[in-house]
Amino acid sequence: MNATGTSTWNGTWHDGSGTISTTSKALNGAPYTYGSRFEEPGGTGPEELLAAAHASCFNQALAHNLDRQGFDTGAVQTSVRIDYGIDDGRPTIYNSHITVVADVVGCTEDEFADVAAASASGCSISRILTCPVTIDARLSA
Repeated sequence: MNATGTSTWNGTWHDGSGTISTTSKALNGAPYTYGSRFEEPGGTGPEELLAAAHASCFNQALAHNLDRQGFDTGAVQTSVRIDYGIDDGRPTIYNSHITVVADVVGCTEDEFADVAAASASGCSISRILTCPVTIDARLSA
């Protein structure tokens, strides 16, 4: 198995622009710039895509691990915040923070916290990151 993403870039780092695409066409020429990545709230760039990839990877790991423990998983809502900036003139990712709320029948908060922590450290995106990965996990009310 493999997955492929592509990007184009034209111009300087601060004044250029580029596009991001995937072979599945989930992204097809999505534009990004220095400003959209580092200056504009809500702008797109590699870190936003990493956050989405980490959230989706974690969700599948969590569902798998809960299933292996015999729990019936309902809705899972996950967000990932990638904290990043520029250090010594280079883009740097500081950490990835997972926030998850899930509906899991028959699961206690402690059991859920344990499974969520194992899923956070075990999903494939977490395993390639060299920055800290943290998590806040709770069951829905």
